[in-house]
Amino acid sequence: MSNRQLTFSIFRFNPNLPGDKPRMQEYKLEEQKGMSLFVALTKIREEIDPTLMFDFVCRAAICGSCAMMINGRPSLACKTLTKDLPSQITLMPLPVFKLIGDLSVDTGTWFRDLQVRTESWVHTSKKFDPKALEERMDNELAVQIYEPERCIECGCCVASCVTANIREDFLGATGINRVARFMIDPRDERSDADYFEVVGNEDGAFGCVGLMACDDNCPIEVPLQTQLAFVRRKMASAGLKLESGGLRKSG
Repeated sequence: MSNRQLTFSIFRFNPNLPGDKPRMQEYKLEEQKGMSLFVALTKIREEIDPTLMFDFVCRAAICGSCAMMINGRPSLACKTLTKDLPSQITLMPLPVFKLIGDLSVDTGTWFRDLQVRTESWVHTSKKFDPKALEERMDNELAVQIYEPERCIECGCCVASCVTANIREDFLGATGINRVARFMIDPRDERSDADYFEVVGNEDGAFGCVGLMACDDNCPIEVPLQTQLAFVRRKMASAGLKLESGGLRKSG
């Protein structure tokens, strides 16, 4: 049985090249057994068009660099096999993020800003002692913390989010997921009132419209819907207590 002939329609545009205009460009490639989109794009760049821009690092669905819109749906090129797609494949860059060129976007700056806005570090009044033993933690709790930590910051949830596509200040599922991780960490001394200032608004937990495209499109299946529900419940309760004067910030 002969291999399929694949036709790739790929978004092309280099914003740093004077006079360049957004367009779709077609490439044809013979499908190979076990071919991933990453392999296909590499063959196109190495054998057909060396100017094609796309990102990759690990090739193992760990770094999140190769996320893109694949036939209208955000996913990882390294994890997507061509055998699971039709012979006509359309590739676009992720929306929301700044375009670097073609399929390459700047997720790094966006996620850096997210870490700062959500204050993604353990807040503690304890002085660090490099010679002290690590604090013991129950295995079940450690697993609960590890679950949101599995996020690889690929941006697929952000790209598929209606609110994030409309409002640039929305934290998105990945931001709320980060907050959930620290909420359940007993080493973090922030109160619910402190967290309310970060995510208790329409740019945070209450900005989600509930379509759950983030949960559907997470390539490593982080339970984003569960994390959102957890944070929303906590913040709704905190909001009511703050309104009645029954909740105070830490410190």
